[in-house]
Amino acid sequence: MSWLRTTVDDTVAAWRSGTRHSQQVALAMLVLGVLASLAVSFADYDLFPVAGFFVWLLLGLLLLRFREMLGLAVVVTVAGTAARIEQGSSGGSLSANVLLVVGVLLVLYAASRQRSGLPGPLSSALLVDLRDRLSALGRVPELPDPWACETAMIAAHGVGYAGDFMVVDLDPETRQLDLVLVDVVGKGVKAAPSALLLAGAVGGMVGALRGPALFEAANDFLLRQDERYTEETFATAVHVSVDLTDGSYTILSAGHPPALRWEPAQQQWVVDNARGTALGVLAHPDLEASTGVLGPGQALMFYTDGVVESRDNDIDDGIRWLQDTAATAVGPGFTGAARRVVRQVERGDDDRAVLLLSRRA
Repeated sequence: MSWLRTTVDDTVAAWRSGTRHSQQVALAMLVLGVLASLAVSFADYDLFPVAGFFVWLLLGLLLLRFREMLGLAVVVTVAGTAARIEQGSSGGSLSANVLLVVGVLLVLYAASRQRSGLPGPLSSALLVDLRDRLSALGRVPELPDPWACETAMIAAHGVGYAGDFMVVDLDPETRQLDLVLVDVVGKGVKAAPSALLLAGAVGGMVGALRGPALFEAANDFLLRQDERYTEETFATAVHVSVDLTDGSYTILSAGHPPALRWEPAQQQWVVDNARGTALGVLAHPDLEASTGVLGPGQALMFYTDGVVESRDNDIDDGIRWLQDTAATAVGPGFTGAARRVVRQVERGDDDRAVLLLSRRA
């Protein structure tokens, strides 16, 4: 059975490549299935009536590109018509064939709308793969003791694509950690294309560029985007660069909600003073950095506006709520605190993300 499993895996892998040869193989298999169904229909029409040929149309819509789908549609139409004619008056009324033709036309129309040139499942798989590759840029590597970092993100409306993303870079030699949290304008799926585009750009620059240079390059990238495809593309972002040896850090904000710093002596979160202009708005954004040293027992928290803004409350009220909520969330410890905070945010129509960097006592 191993050879069969290998053959199936190879066939599926070839189909996922989207090549013309793989499409022809898929078309041939579907045509064989249609012919087998036609033989069954000739033997006993009740076992496979005309309506059964719709199944092959739907499979073709899932597996084939438009050109191959057109060939399958012709075969299905001819086979369905032949099956009804073979049965004569007892094989069903003319309306069955009319419905078959209408179904063929609808499926062909849907196949012709494949803007990527690939069938639906392949297009979705391609987009998911791109999202996963870019999400990997925000995967935090294992940090040396006593450092820890965790994130929690929830997309608007529970979809798998969001306008919030994070990019991480750790230089093991210099022990320099760079964290960038970005919130692209828009909510959920609407903001996803711009977020994926910007994530790829920032992911290629972080580490090589830091501080103002990184944000100026990202700002130029957004300003150069074609307005036909990226209407109102701007983003807020925060970048923290931390020396894991002595705990010194620099925070740079571009229109992002202010960072919070945990002070264990006061048992409270203090608002950081880094401020700046959002990216993609001005040719030269105004950026003001803040610096400090993260000592044992302290932490930094970064978040997007979906955590602190709602229709009923302004951002200042939301920040005060977050200070109280996050103080309670870190009571049991920093581990899991980001998830505990996000779970307490009221469901809204905006993406929510929390990033927590801590230095254990």
